[in-house]
Amino acid sequence: MRTIFLTGASGFIGGTVADRLLADGYRVRGLARSKATAEALAGRGIEPVLGGLDDSEILFDAARMSDGVIDTASSDHAASTQAFISALEGTSKPLLHTSGSSVVGDDARGTRASEVEFDEDTPMVVSPLKQPRRDIDVSVIDAAKKGVRSAVICPSLIYGVGRGLHVDSVQIPFLAANALKHGVVQIVGAGLNVWSNVHIDDVADLFVLALEKAPAGAFYFAENGEASFWEIGAAIARRLGLASTESLDPQIAAEMWGEAKAYYSLGSNSRVRAVRARRELGWAPRRASVIDWIEHQMPRPTSMSH
Repeated sequence: MRTIFLTGASGFIGGTVADRLLADGYRVRGLARSKATAEALAGRGIEPVLGGLDDSEILFDAARMSDGVIDTASSDHAASTQAFISALEGTSKPLLHTSGSSVVGDDARGTRASEVEFDEDTPMVVSPLKQPRRDIDVSVIDAAKKGVRSAVICPSLIYGVGRGLHVDSVQIPFLAANALKHGVVQIVGAGLNVWSNVHIDDVADLFVLALEKAPAGAFYFAENGEASFWEIGAAIARRLGLASTESLDPQIAAEMWGEAKAYYSLGSNSRVRAVRARRELGWAPRRASVIDWIEHQMPRPTSMSH
C-alpha cells in the first residue's frame, strides 16, 4: 500500500483529495496543527502527523518516509515547499504542489472581461503581488532537475461541497454568506470580470491522475467552463431568493474584505484553459456549469463563512 503525505488534510481541497485517495486504496498521513484536528483526521482514516508548515524537520521526515507528497495547505509558503523538495531529492517520488489561478489574475476590479486566456504553454503574466507564488511554482517545476517527480496543479475558481472536514471553497460560499448578512449579493464593481471554474470532485480526479502519471516538472491548470462574477452573483441571488445584486465600489470592497480578496479573489479576470491535463493525463472533468450548481445544489449558508 502506497503512503502519501498530505498537507491541508483538514482543508477543502486536501480533505477531498484525502477522501479520494483512501477510496483508491492509498494510506494517507495528514499534517495536523492541533490535537483536535489530529483526532478528527484519525476519525476519517487519515493518520495524523502533528505539526505546522513552519516545522521544516517534521515535514522533511514525513516526506522522506512517504511514497509521495501532496501539498494543498498553502500556495504561498516557500519554506515548506523547500523542505519537501529537499526530502524527495533524487528519489523520483511525486511531489504535487497546489497553486491557484489568481497567479495570472489582472487588476480589472470588476470593470471588464479580459480577452486574455492562458493555457500551460502561454507565457505567464504575473502581477507583483502574485510573483512570490509564481516563484514557488517555478521552484517546484525546477525540482524535476533534482530527481523529484514534481508537478504543480493550478485550479481556477473551485465550487462544490468538499468531502473532508472543511466543506466550503473560498469564493462562492463567501459571497453567499455575505449576501445573507446584507440581504443583497455584493460584487466588486460591475462584476464583468470572468473566472474559469472547476468542481472540487474533478479537482480530486486530477490530483490522483497527476500522482499516478504526471511527468516530472509538469504544470497543469484545472478548469471546465467559466463565468463572470455578475453571472455568479445573479445565480446566488436566485438560489437564496434575494431580489438583487449590488455593485460595490472596488475600494470600498477592499476596505471591507481586504485588497487580496476584493481585487484578486473577486475582482480580477482569471481565464485559463486546462489543455495539458486533458491531453497528457486524460483528465475528463464531468461537471461543466457553476451557474447550474449554484442554482440547484449550492447549500444555503447557515452563518457568515470565515
